[in-house]
Amino acid sequence: MNLAIFGTTGATGRHLVEQALDAGHQVRALVRNADGLPVAHPRLRIVVGTLAQPAIVGSVVQGAAAVISVPGARKGDASAICTEGARSIMQAMTTAGARRLVALSAYGASETRNASLFIRFIRKVIAAKMRDKDGMEALVRGSGLDWTPVRPPILTNGARSDGYRAGMALKPGVAGRLSRADLAAFMLREAGEGNYIRQAVVVSQ
Repeated sequence: MNLAIFGTTGATGRHLVEQALDAGHQVRALVRNADGLPVAHPRLRIVVGTLAQPAIVGSVVQGAAAVISVPGARKGDASAICTEGARSIMQAMTTAGARRLVALSAYGASETRNASLFIRFIRKVIAAKMRDKDGMEALVRGSGLDWTPVRPPILTNGARSDGYRAGMALKPGVAGRLSRADLAAFMLREAGEGNYIRQAVVVSQ
């Protein structure tokens, strides 16, 4: 499968690229700096640019059977990177005729904002980031694409276990955790299988 992946220099993005290549996929990855993704592979095409460059984003999306978006803000960056990134990616997808979008959100976004006292507390601590996730989900839901926002709880750097659970009504609880490796594995699987098209799905161990 031809995949376009955004956010590839982050911890989850690197897992996505590595797992996608291991699974035999063709990957186009957008990076801000040429040395941002130290991976060389005949099925990997690295494109240098930013989400603010429509022509560059369009070149990444062109010909993709699925687009996976996992952008993350740099430390100290208060910009709405998920919302603005989704807008740029979806515009490129519409132009290119690409339809399948799997986007990283978070448990506690949108209608799960009041899932528990803990979630309400977290939303106060990282209010700007959660508003960004809300905005991204609203944009995605309003598109005509085959979208799936993925909502993990707290992410860890643990090993891939493939022991995660997924569901629209899943409630991870205060102890909910998910390794970035397992998150990448689920997003890749969902990009291909489409079990939650036009539905937001929670994933947790």
